[in-house]
Amino acid sequence: MCYNACMRIISRQTLKAFWEQPEYADSEQALKAWFEEAKEASWTQPSDIKALYKKASILKNSRVVFDIHGNKYRLVVKIQYAFGHVYVRFIGTHKQYDKIDVNEV
Repeated sequence: MCYNACMRIISRQTLKAFWEQPEYADSEQALKAWFEEAKEASWTQPSDIKALYKKASILKNSRVVFDIHGNKYRLVVKIQYAFGHVYVRFIGTHKQYDKIDVNEV
């Protein structure tokens, strides 16, 4: 249970739609675990994320990249620290990730 300000993840449905695809079904448990950890967190700055996720990449435009399922997948979020909002911007394989502009998604 979160006693401080918790993060609001927008949207779990994006993650669910990804893991429900048969070719990405192996991501389900890892994405659920990330979701549960993230929603209970109270990230007020990038160093709060790095304390929990050492391999997370902190980028410009408030973007953070998480390695999911042993680095098989990439999750890109945009965080509004002041409001405690985490917006899921992208989830996909490394090959798919390489085709996006991570600072613009």
